[in-house]
Amino acid sequence: MTDDSARGFIRHVVFFSAKDQADVPKIMDGLSILKDIPHTQTFEIVQNRKADLFGNEADVIVYVEFANEAEFHAYKAHPLYEESIRRVRPLRDMRVAADF
Repeated sequence: MTDDSARGFIRHVVFFSAKDQADVPKIMDGLSILKDIPHTQTFEIVQNRKADLFGNEADVIVYVEFANEAEFHAYKAHPLYEESIRRVRPLRDMRVAADF
């Protein structure tokens, strides 16, 4: 296993659950504008398959990779990031993020 943190490499994973399952496509649309923000090396938005036997609380997952912490902070400071929050926050219940 390599230590990407020594190089500043960051993986950002966010799990969302919808207040109403009918809003999952709207959540995905609201998150999809994030792909237009520069600074990312990898960007994915996927709907959870809910195949796990023990927990399926997450409806949507966002996975992003950044070359370094500066790129990560630039991504979070971008106006499209704020626009995505404006669109998604009213529709979501849970939001859990992990950065490593």
